[in-house]
Amino acid sequence: MARIAIIGGGISGLSLAYFLLKNNPSEEITVLESEKRPGGKIWTDKVDGFLCEWGVNGFLDNRPKTLALASNMSLEPLRSNEASRKRFIFSGGGLQRLPETPPAFLTSGLLSLTGRLRVMAELFIPGNAQKEETLAAFARRRLGTEAYEKLIDPMASGIYAGDPETLSLRACFPKVYDLEVNYGGLIRGMLQLQKAKKKEGSREKVGPGPGGVLTSFHSGMEELIYALRAELGDRIRVNHNAVSIIKKDVGYDIAFSDGTRISAEIAVLAVPAYASSEILKSLDPALSGIIAGIPYPSLSVVCFGYKKDKVKAALDGFGYLIPSREKKKILGTLWDSSIFPDRAPEGFVLLRSMVGGARASETACIDDSQLTDVVQKELADIMDISARPDLVRIYRHERAIPQYTTGHRDKLNQIDNILLQYRNLYITGNAFRGIGVNDCIENSFKLSERISGKETPEL
Repeated sequence: MARIAIIGGGISGLSLAYFLLKNNPSEEITVLESEKRPGGKIWTDKVDGFLCEWGVNGFLDNRPKTLALASNMSLEPLRSNEASRKRFIFSGGGLQRLPETPPAFLTSGLLSLTGRLRVMAELFIPGNAQKEETLAAFARRRLGTEAYEKLIDPMASGIYAGDPETLSLRACFPKVYDLEVNYGGLIRGMLQLQKAKKKEGSREKVGPGPGGVLTSFHSGMEELIYALRAELGDRIRVNHNAVSIIKKDVGYDIAFSDGTRISAEIAVLAVPAYASSEILKSLDPALSGIIAGIPYPSLSVVCFGYKKDKVKAALDGFGYLIPSREKKKILGTLWDSSIFPDRAPEGFVLLRSMVGGARASETACIDDSQLTDVVQKELADIMDISARPDLVRIYRHERAIPQYTTGHRDKLNQIDNILLQYRNLYITGNAFRGIGVNDCIENSFKLSERISGKETPEL
């Protein structure tokens, strides 16, 4: 019998195994991954001198656990280029720079004068935080319709590939929710927090967003996976597709699609929600059903490489997002070769467009030829790129990013209450308490402390 079986070899499962070993180097741990390679949605494809990210393209440097993990494995983080701070929204037929400061916001043409005045009026709107509210309803209520459509809607697409009309504000953006709860509003809250920072002698800027600088590694995000693989060694078993789990007198019995079984004292499910749901069906149908209720839209990532002379735009920035009101077929395009160095060969550029998401999952599923044509047409309309790309790579995610829709926190409470019946069974991953790399690593660290007996479980 294995001591600890971790089902799922993505960043959640790998980092959990790493932290458990740090707590106890003699811990008996097995990581069971269904695919032929660990890493989940972190995979870097290197082709013809281009470096294309299949899924995750970085993490923010404002959360300590990811940087500490990288440092412990002697990895050198790579901060994005200074130019990548410039971000754009496609609006009114052109790219409008997203204002970064209050003075820039006041003079920006992204919002009309009426729209800007409405945003500033947020300071005088009474706090009325709702226990559960969609991101769209919150944004309209506090910032106005124009700001919602031009700023908040594309942000939701960029982070979640989601629909703000269904996303839960509190589950997706708890920091923003807390500003209204604690201070009565966004502007009022940021002013108070900035005042407190100044009193502490800190120059850190306070804002409603996550903050930090986008960070990766010189050879792409998969460097992190390679390092974890090296640390864990033969504790990782690939091509092990778990299909069910059964509770025994002591521990759990895990069955795999090839007919093999493994017993473990402690079992952790660190797979996507839909996979956890299937595995748990025979153990607890109610728990399985709740987890199955977490939706995943389809998303395709389309990478185009061009010779520089084929692209007229300066590509001086991060890229752009597109509000749904613009009726485009892509969610936005990142200028990857402008964000990090060495993402394209000398004399070339690399663009990375997202297609599909919660509002248009079906578009992500069209065939490669059609998908290429769609992205080419959009880039021609938006960036005036008429030439055919020199490189095309398409990465499909049939079920991409978990959606924290309204009621998500209630689902988490139900899941936690049911798990109280199952000693030494845990569920983790980005479907529950944060979708980003930082969230996964921090949640894995907390779970490792619980399993190792260093922390009292939070109920």
